[in-house]
Amino acid sequence: MNTRPEVSLAERKRQLVSNELTEAALQLLARNGFDVVTIDEIAATAGVSRRTFFRYFASKEDVVVQFLTGMGADIRAELAARPAEERPSVALRHAIWVPIAACADHGDRALRVVQLILRTPALLARYLERQAQWRADLAAELGGRLGLDPDTDLYPQLAVGMALSAFDAVLQRWSDSDGAEDPAGLTDRAFTVIAPALDVPGGGASGASR
Repeated sequence: MNTRPEVSLAERKRQLVSNELTEAALQLLARNGFDVVTIDEIAATAGVSRRTFFRYFASKEDVVVQFLTGMGADIRAELAARPAEERPSVALRHAIWVPIAACADHGDRALRVVQLILRTPALLARYLERQAQWRADLAAELGGRLGLDPDTDLYPQLAVGMALSAFDAVLQRWSDSDGAEDPAGLTDRAFTVIAPALDVPGGGASGASR
């Protein structure tokens, strides 16, 4: 008997519950504060039991880590999709813009989540931990685009480090301004600063501009 439809249905249900828990947790944590919100409150808001919460997440921090994992995957996917002839500064700018654009599209909701992460030491530590994995993944992707080995060539790691620093600077400025500053403008300004270093001769492919 072919059970694939049932498996697919179960997977869809699991993803739906995970999404509902993530949404409930991020909104409660952002609105009320990380230390105040309990797991019981998150579960009740999502309409599930405490036991169900622990089937999906080990802690409140893990909910946010999953959110951050998605960000990193989106950046890498966009970098992989950029035209091969693009200058590194252009490809990396477009890749970094994907999660920033998603934040901008969700306005106040995303701003509260970003502020929650940046202003909560435990979550900031997990964010930086997760970003270390982003750095390795993106360096491998960039190295592959340019025919460079990130384990022996300094350029991929340095280039990705600059791009992620720009990403952090944009999020920090957006957060500090309570959303008053435009993320697109901030991203353009940040990459204007680092583009000369990213596109240094010998550092990567030359090609079409943005």
